[in-house]
Amino acid sequence: MHIVILGCGRVGSTLAHALEDAGHTVAVIDRDPDAFRRLRPSTASAAVRGLGHDREVLVKAGIETASAFAAVSSGDNSNIIAARVALETFGVKHVVARIYDPRRAQVYQRLGIPTVGTVHWTAETVLRRLVPGSDGLGLGPLWRDPSGSLTMTEAPLPAAWRDRRIEQLEAALPLRVAYLVRGGEILLPRSDEALRAGDVLHILARVGDLESVQARLNAPDEGEERED
Repeated sequence: MHIVILGCGRVGSTLAHALEDAGHTVAVIDRDPDAFRRLRPSTASAAVRGLGHDREVLVKAGIETASAFAAVSSGDNSNIIAARVALETFGVKHVVARIYDPRRAQVYQRLGIPTVGTVHWTAETVLRRLVPGSDGLGLGPLWRDPSGSLTMTEAPLPAAWRDRRIEQLEAALPLRVAYLVRGGEILLPRSDEALRAGDVLHILARVGDLESVQARLNAPDEGEERED
């Protein structure tokens, strides 16, 4: 399929080459012609100089036949305007925009435009590696949805939940087990899978529930006693 990319920085150029290597055709838009030096000759031949929200520029890049559009320039405003034009004017099915200000994610989400918050995601990832459990709850964020309301975190299995089933954990707490790591291997457990000592849970939960999830993981309520 044909894909149009706005922004020929490191992300845009890397994305363009990866897509071409996967067999897709790509056109990269950037207002700075020097940026195209990052592209290999075959990719640079389809590069278009101009603004990503300019309809003529987009048409020249093949937006009318494009199946996807990625706005990954260095400006939030440029990215979101270009993404809206691609989505609303040209009806491109798959559109994504890179953002630096995570506070804008909810706004873009309501417009139907998926976003990638690079600064927020990068900062959290680095922080997790430097100071495990640095969110203050003992659950380090691995992923967060663009709206910031849902997160995936990891947590070593507390002894209190050993030998219980996944379905018991999910019934007792406001979470879902995405997968678990056991003995260095990743498992996609069934609901009746019994948890074992040493398991590391990777759970999905709402950000607002993390504190209660952490507390109840470490100290189950009396109503959550282990079944014999």
